[in-house]
Amino acid sequence: MIFIVVKFKTKPGWSERWLELTRPFTEATRNEPGNLWFDWSRSVADPNEFVLVEAFQNDAAGAHVNSEHFAEAMRTMPEALVETPRIISQTVDQDGWGQMGELTVE
Repeated sequence: MIFIVVKFKTKPGWSERWLELTRPFTEATRNEPGNLWFDWSRSVADPNEFVLVEAFQNDAAGAHVNSEHFAEAMRTMPEALVETPRIISQTVDQDGWGQMGELTVE
């Protein structure tokens, strides 16, 4: 699978509206064939930073970045951002979440 983590730094005036701004993009991506997950989190240390954790089956990421909703998001997001988002994108030999080895809950 292709595992991606992206950090978005929003302008303070946009932070409370970020999830609403990205809602159409989020919903469309979650409905794409091959999308495994697409989850937003907000930093507890910086209320103007959002982290997107997403994953796709190996052959699905290309369709994602070539979709109309991706293009629309790339047009609308910049006005709300302080800087270019930072990304980690890796192909990993896994097809979902595994259990943490260091902690077991019974």
